[in-house]
Amino acid sequence: MKIGVGVMVLLAASAASMTVQAQDAVNPVVSSANEIVVRQSAYIITAAEQMPADKYGYRPTPDQWTYGKIVAHVTQANFGVCGMLTGDSAGKGPAVAETDPKEKLVAVLKQSFDTCKTAMDGLKDASLGGTITYFGGAKKPRARALVELTDDLEDHYSQMASYLRLNSMVPPSAKK
Repeated sequence: MKIGVGVMVLLAASAASMTVQAQDAVNPVVSSANEIVVRQSAYIITAAEQMPADKYGYRPTPDQWTYGKIVAHVTQANFGVCGMLTGDSAGKGPAVAETDPKEKLVAVLKQSFDTCKTAMDGLKDASLGGTITYFGGAKKPRARALVELTDDLEDHYSQMASYLRLNSMVPPSAKK
């Protein structure tokens, strides 16, 4: 009996879906957080690429961060927080500054998200109660770093989206 290509694709897709569902059932917290990290990383990288290089010094008011500072901060936070998730307290990544050229900031930003992907791929719900050394040397559960990661990405993407709109650009999350 021959099985058609369409049936084989459907079976493979069903198997992949069951694997994802099984992963979600075993690690619902990490799986949910990973969905947020994947979504926000795509938005943030696209927003970083979208803003023209000459606008990386843009800030809506003198008291607000520049666009370049937001990108540099997200990059450094990703390396630090994702390092906490894996237990790599030295996970600082390459140094970046808000005044670095856009090309460097975007390249290192992408590298920071690769580091987070690796951290998320190895993370299990069962490990979230383990103790990590958090910012300032405080001992916290690993779950604190996971919450920090998702919250920080959503917070700073909202800044980036606002800055894009203030420069007459449509942010990635608003595009169809």
